[in-house]
Amino acid sequence: MAEFTAKDVQRLRQVTGAGMMDAKRALQENDGDFDAAGKWLRERGLGKAAERGDRENAEGAVAVASRGNAAAIVQLKSETDFVAKSPQFVDLAGELAELVAAKGADAVAERQDAIDDLKVTLKENIELGRVVRFEAAPGNELDTYLHVQNGRGVNAILVELAGGTKDLAHDIAVHIAFGRPNYLTRDEVPEAEIEAERESLTNQTRNEGKPEQALPKIVEGKLNGWYKRVPGGVLLEQPYARDEKLTVQQVLGSATVVRFAQVTVG
Repeated sequence: MAEFTAKDVQRLRQVTGAGMMDAKRALQENDGDFDAAGKWLRERGLGKAAERGDRENAEGAVAVASRGNAAAIVQLKSETDFVAKSPQFVDLAGELAELVAAKGADAVAERQDAIDDLKVTLKENIELGRVVRFEAAPGNELDTYLHVQNGRGVNAILVELAGGTKDLAHDIAVHIAFGRPNYLTRDEVPEAEIEAERESLTNQTRNEGKPEQALPKIVEGKLNGWYKRVPGGVLLEQPYARDEKLTVQQVLGSATVVRFAQVTVG
């Protein structure tokens, strides 16, 4: 059995937050191997990491990666932006995105130990967030955009385009980063959401003193504006970020957005 010192026990306690006896036993069970002892504690829920699971982790980072006709977004969540900006955190998010682009969404399981180790090392509730992967149909263009802030990705987009160029797909991805649309077309907006907005606009217009007989026409006009809102709204109807005189649909011309995804943090 490998020997270890009181300083080894103390260091393991500092890294994992485990109690003294648990840290000592972990080193004994793993022949003094520090990394194996940390994993042993983690698997038994004996470190502070086990207590962090209930803490809010609304911060983090997003990463994008492309491989052939596939592209991926991976979100890694943390409690603070300080941890999210750390090199280990940003690098792991990037590795996960590369893995998903190459192998598929389920491939993140191959790096679960790395996520768990980071939780112990950085002492925060770190976990995997959203994972999105697109594989473009033959002939379609697939592009990505990542907005980086303070060294970490905070706004990631995938766009698949039919009948257009890769440059156009990228331009639309950049617009989505700004416009943050909720839907691609009007048909995707839930009817219940439309009716709730129509009722709200009707009450608002009535309170403005408009004649009752004119309400339906005025409300429909306002509802059309609601579809175009930025942020939110319907992508194809939003004013284009680089030229607000045009809608996204007009910029697309004969091209079609097949689908898009957006994942943000912070």
